[in-house]
Amino acid sequence: MPAKTASSSVVQVNSNYLKLKAGYLFPEIARRIKSFSEANPDAALIRLGIGDVTEPLPLACRNAMKVAIDEMGTNTGFHGYGPEQGYDWLREAIAKHDFQTKGCQINAEEIFVSDGSKCDSSNILDILGSSNRIAVTDPVYPVYVDSNVMTGRTGDANQSGRYAGLSYLPINAENGFAAKIPSEPVDLIYLCFPNNPTGAVATRAQLQEWVNYARTNSVLILFDAAYEAFIQNPDLPHSIYEIEGARECAIEFRSFSKNAGFTGTRCAFTVVPKGLKGKSDDGSDVELWNLWNRRQSTKFNGVSYIIQRGAEAVYSAQGQGEINALVSFYMRNAAIIRRELTSAGIEVHGGEHAPYVWLKTPDDMDSWGFFDHLLHNAHVVGTPGSGFGAAGEGYFRLSAFNSRVNVDEAMRRIRAL
Repeated sequence: MPAKTASSSVVQVNSNYLKLKAGYLFPEIARRIKSFSEANPDAALIRLGIGDVTEPLPLACRNAMKVAIDEMGTNTGFHGYGPEQGYDWLREAIAKHDFQTKGCQINAEEIFVSDGSKCDSSNILDILGSSNRIAVTDPVYPVYVDSNVMTGRTGDANQSGRYAGLSYLPINAENGFAAKIPSEPVDLIYLCFPNNPTGAVATRAQLQEWVNYARTNSVLILFDAAYEAFIQNPDLPHSIYEIEGARECAIEFRSFSKNAGFTGTRCAFTVVPKGLKGKSDDGSDVELWNLWNRRQSTKFNGVSYIIQRGAEAVYSAQGQGEINALVSFYMRNAAIIRRELTSAGIEVHGGEHAPYVWLKTPDDMDSWGFFDHLLHNAHVVGTPGSGFGAAGEGYFRLSAFNSRVNVDEAMRRIRAL
């Protein structure tokens, strides 16, 4: 038998990846920026595209991490593998401050600490059957769609980029960026509030309608609340578990990335209520908590002790004051963006309860055309709406995550256009 050569390999790939559109949104943005920067090395770019924070970690978190590092240098304080679900002291702090103080009946055992809600919103598919009918809003955070494509839960994409096998729920200015209840049967739906990318929020009445629908129709809601800290109106819910009946139909994702600046240190958590059930192939009820616990225990080694100590400090009095200041800083940026764009005659949405401003592209420009227009003429980077879905065409996202100096300068440049 002749020896194998590289070209004769018989290893099969996961062909579902070949269904993905040419490039994930943010790598495509990076590619265009790189090309522009190489041709224009002296251009001073201002990046209001990817939602990465810019301000330093809160002092309370940094100090807690420093103490934890020193502990790790002693025999008595050293920590090796931690619990895959997270240390009890962090889970208890999360349950108390983020849920129980808001009347949510969530306990520490239902909290699973992780390295990012992006990871969790993808990994949750490990415990869910591939035949589930799935609904997403349009526009939508691309990870929800692409992770379903990668795991074989969709067909191919059509010319508009929509995948067969997914139900798309358009959200736009005409419907107030509030998706309607699906008209066709679904088993699983992704909801994100405050919404990425549109910045829209949901009222208690709107979420109650979703919960009632999910309970009546045995639908599981995957609720992404990564931006809940930016909600300014005290009457708006921060968690779906503030809604009666949500424990019976929802899993919630949260993150320390945006409120506490943990994008570079990585810490988040997912809430899976005990008693939340799915169906096995034989029709019997199965607790999703047990499956997620097993999944995490098998595929995840937990977040580092040092980082979890930093996350715990978020809930100290000092930590709360510092993250509130961070949130206020970014929301002031959002207010500046809204004001300046509105003054320039651009239609704007969002930016009031979320760090994203969702704008209508001027002069009927398509979203990638507007991206290139800003990049080449204002040296400002944003995010094309079409990258979030077909219904995002004609819209554009600007992020408030940047320094005040950069936000002011970016607005000056855009208005000058």
